[in-house]
Amino acid sequence: MTTFTIGETDFLLDGRPHRIISGALHYFRVHPEHWADRIRKARLLGLNTIETYVAWNAHEPVRGEWDATGWNDLGRFLDLVAAEGMHAIVRPGPYICAEWHNGGLPVWLTGLEGAVLRTSEPTYLAEVTRYLRNVYEIVVPRQIDRGGNVVLVQIENEYGAYGADKEYLTELTRATREAGVTVPLTTVDQPTPRMLRDGGLPGLHVTGSFGSRAIERLATLREFQPTGPLMCSEFWDGWFDWWGGVHHTTDAAASAAELDALLAAGASVNLYMVHGGTNFGLTNGANDKGRYAPLITSYDYDAPLDEAGDPTAKYHAFREVIARYAPVPREMPAVAAPAPAFEVPLVATGDWLPSPDSDRGIPRDAASRSMPPTFEDLGHLGALVRYDAAIDPSAFGGADAAPLVLEEVRDLAWVLVDGRPVGRLSRALHERAVPVPRGETLTVLVEDQGRVNYDVRLGEKKGLIGTVTLGGAPVTGWRATPIDLDDVRAAVAASDARPSAGRTGLRAAFTLDEPADLFLDTAPLGKGFAFVNGFLLGRYWVNGPQRTLFVPAPVTRAGGNALVLVELEQVAEPVARFVPAARLGHLEE
Repeated sequence: MTTFTIGETDFLLDGRPHRIISGALHYFRVHPEHWADRIRKARLLGLNTIETYVAWNAHEPVRGEWDATGWNDLGRFLDLVAAEGMHAIVRPGPYICAEWHNGGLPVWLTGLEGAVLRTSEPTYLAEVTRYLRNVYEIVVPRQIDRGGNVVLVQIENEYGAYGADKEYLTELTRATREAGVTVPLTTVDQPTPRMLRDGGLPGLHVTGSFGSRAIERLATLREFQPTGPLMCSEFWDGWFDWWGGVHHTTDAAASAAELDALLAAGASVNLYMVHGGTNFGLTNGANDKGRYAPLITSYDYDAPLDEAGDPTAKYHAFREVIARYAPVPREMPAVAAPAPAFEVPLVATGDWLPSPDSDRGIPRDAASRSMPPTFEDLGHLGALVRYDAAIDPSAFGGADAAPLVLEEVRDLAWVLVDGRPVGRLSRALHERAVPVPRGETLTVLVEDQGRVNYDVRLGEKKGLIGTVTLGGAPVTGWRATPIDLDDVRAAVAASDARPSAGRTGLRAAFTLDEPADLFLDTAPLGKGFAFVNGFLLGRYWVNGPQRTLFVPAPVTRAGGNALVLVELEQVAEPVARFVPAARLGHLEE
């Protein structure tokens, strides 16, 4: 039996000192047919371990419907890591942050009556315990002391930045051990005294998360972990991007120098990330520290392996550093060829917005409510809801227009009167009011742009929040229609061509000689959602910085392929242009 333990100064593999040189790779952000390729390239970098979070809301978006197949096949992912001769670290949270929507917590959980998130409150803790049992059914038989490759399991995630409920951490540890986890357990926090103190627990090995000032931060970490190996279990080698911002990068040489300092000090390390991947579908998170900032579809992260899984300058710089401290394979990943470049016309199919529906998927009394129902009231996990209400002529007081005021919009709202666009209100810009003209019907289309993944706004509701007034009088009698994007995609794909301006469906056909990674140029487009062969690539937005959407080869096919766009605003050019490489936007000077 192989053993993995913590000694006085080192991790011990079968009793001998062992240094972990790991990289983060999230299976849920990478097409399953690409898992093996990314893992292999991580090994060729010189890594001996792969670390992954587990995203609860990917496995159980609907309460009681656990799924560990396909994209969620954590067991297969760990087995592929083992097949490459590498160890694995599993971080099941339940909270993971990760710039992933809702920090990995299911919407049904964060809306559960009585549940107090990330605490020992019984309602929340009961659901977490059930979740962990499901995860550990996969992990336990794959532990290193049972013939597998899992060497560490993490308890919670950067908990010291959020709370200090030691009973909660104790209960997570108990549930983990009772489920059969025998490998060492860790915590991770940023290396400040308060966070390390609040986020730790006796018996859990403390690790740090940082990307600079390595020696100073290792010294702080050592104060709270006086024995055993030092480990930076999140070495931030890049950063994430948000809509309306810039594309964040870190200098390869500077990052390599920090990695060198870490390894020279004898520390173990986990690169966050070795390969970032993509927030496919509607999985991007958001931050809100006074201003709401939804994250982009790409999770390239300026990692050593880029969004398409190709080595970067940082990959080669890190490989050179790692070779000073550990064996590095002679083999190098092949240099990737440019992606196919071509363009095809987009065919407009007209307005895709479904008609209002006061019965489908909403409470029976919703039409008489004084306030519009939230996405959660509707049980809707999609990105869009249409709200409709009759306009009371008395709201205008003899004027031709009246102010429409929303208590709060989460997160972006398009306002129409009798089907005609009136304006747009953005949470990110703190916008709440718009003048509207006389008419009969008020329509508000709301987009959930991404659920906050950090701090106290976890689990917040989406949609029109609170009271809506017109001319100072409350608007009542709301009808709410949840919109299924896949239904819209199918309708666009089947619709006749219909020249149109503004919100419209668009489609294009293109032919490939063989399946290939592609990069869809989004610069000519407005704002919306893109599908290839029925697969939702994610969101695009002229707001940037992201200027391409990554299309993984496994969703394409030799012969005919179909692109569908659900455009919310207006395209500048009716063309689908595919370019040779990713364009992730402008950088900070």
